[in-house]
Amino acid sequence: MTTAALGNLTPALKAPDIAASSIDEGHRTVSMPFGRALIRLAETRPEIVGMSADLAKYTDIHVFAERFPDRFYQMGMSEQLMATAAGGLAKEGFIPFATTYATFASRRCYDFMSQAVAEQHASVKLIGGLPGLTTGYGPSHQATDDIAIFRAMPNLTIIDPCDACEIEQMVPAIADHPGPVYARILRGNVASVLDEYGYRFEIGKSALLRGGNDVLIVSTGFMTMRALDAARDLKADGIDVAVLHVPTIKPLDEMGILREVRRGGRLIVTAENHSIVGGLGDAVASLIGRSGLATELRQIALPDRFLDAGTLPVLQERYGITRNAMCENIRRWL
Repeated sequence: MTTAALGNLTPALKAPDIAASSIDEGHRTVSMPFGRALIRLAETRPEIVGMSADLAKYTDIHVFAERFPDRFYQMGMSEQLMATAAGGLAKEGFIPFATTYATFASRRCYDFMSQAVAEQHASVKLIGGLPGLTTGYGPSHQATDDIAIFRAMPNLTIIDPCDACEIEQMVPAIADHPGPVYARILRGNVASVLDEYGYRFEIGKSALLRGGNDVLIVSTGFMTMRALDAARDLKADGIDVAVLHVPTIKPLDEMGILREVRRGGRLIVTAENHSIVGGLGDAVASLIGRSGLATELRQIALPDRFLDAGTLPVLQERYGITRNAMCENIRRWL
């Protein structure tokens, strides 16, 4: 199926309205980038199979299921079974992409991912929807701690893509990666930003998207989109902001991050859609400390608490991960 053909999917393959991602005003969007990218990959890769724990429609893998019904396994509300079965499929030569909400992927699958996947170095790609604060359903669905949970697991690569452009590039890259991967995804209508910067995704590599002499924002996930927007806003105040995008949380691009931190004379700010505990900010702080560098580091992240339920714009503003909140914090810190 060609890209043009994918643009004319039947009404049954349209993204459900409830699956809309957080999109800031002024950005182009792409519908269901993960599901469409997986279809394109599977056209020439018969070993690609899909799985879901009763959430195919809400992780955009339903389009893969309709295109390849004989290569999709609906595992029901049993994330542990899905992880174990994925490990078995990988041992038989398949490359399973297994989807569920990120909070279930991390909290319910951990032991099974450890024993049946990571310890076996099985090529399972666990895909977590609704990462961080991208749902108003409250703590049961808000995956604010998934990266912290998975960072300690040996052999596991962890990726937090920024936008539709990166998700589309990430899918074939992780399929080619010889080992287990945990990747967060945005779903539904997803903003497309990084293509404007000529961006190319590579596992384990960061990318300096813009330079700046006053502040360096080290960001991941959709917070990179907001960091770029904030940098443009702060430019009007005479504040020159650099943005370093770090999509791979593990393994961390230590050389790339230290190269920018060592430039000196800049406030270093980490930005992530994750708890302030155990995510990118902690990883960068640990790296800086081990390297013996003396620099001022601030974190933009979700608080170490169970978050409220409510509407996303209100919650994201309340917990300080909006573009405006980022600008206000940076002005105050400077």
